[in-house]
Amino acid sequence: MGLARLLAKAWVLICAFAGAHAVHLALAGGADPVVAVPQVLVSMLLFAAMGLLFVGGYGASGGNWRLHHIQLSGFKLPHALPGFNEVVFLVFVVLSFVDQVAYAPLHVSGAVTKALEGALYFAIPGHRAVVDRLGACGLDGGRVFASAFAWLLAIIFAGSAISRLKHTAGVIRLERASRPEALGPTAVAGIFGVAAVLAIQCLFVGSLTMLLPCGAFAGVPGALLIGLAPLILAYLIFAALATLLASGNEA
Repeated sequence: MGLARLLAKAWVLICAFAGAHAVHLALAGGADPVVAVPQVLVSMLLFAAMGLLFVGGYGASGGNWRLHHIQLSGFKLPHALPGFNEVVFLVFVVLSFVDQVAYAPLHVSGAVTKALEGALYFAIPGHRAVVDRLGACGLDGGRVFASAFAWLLAIIFAGSAISRLKHTAGVIRLERASRPEALGPTAVAGIFGVAAVLAIQCLFVGSLTMLLPCGAFAGVPGALLIGLAPLILAYLIFAALATLLASGNEA
């Protein structure tokens, strides 16, 4: 779970999630799929490529080119396959997207909807902040339930991933032995820790949510904030704890 690789994965995921919602919104607005899909795909790939260029510069600085060539020459397919936590995370992201576009808009009210929204309203301050802002802006259309469902998935993922912290920390130590980074393990753990604390304050506590304009909760930005941000926060907390545990064992 190197810093460069985690940033690259996060950026690609955000671009893909935003692109999928952009396609859905375009098709829902009556756009021609033959025209809309290629346009969104090209934009998504350009944004993804720009982010990966910046991340790749940091990743290449972690060691000399000869070392990277040796690593690539011994590359095996199983090393590229996602682990258990990554698979669960991707499945949850897909579930959140499906809920946003297919289930939540058709179930704005109902017994299941009210039960989940009520439970998460008292458990997650950030969800409560989203509900308050959506109410003030006159926006719902399933966004409240989508937020509650995303936070539920985030809680489940965090509990599952944190239960495997020791295993993940061991994998991180093995990766560092073969692929050194520009920053040391303590520095990387510190960056993850600071990022996690800020994200908790902004998203889980809801400090930033209350300051956002109404436009931030509509369209693609709103879909990212409501459906993806809670899951990314859960993964960031898990990454921070795993990296800290790995660096502590290396000290």
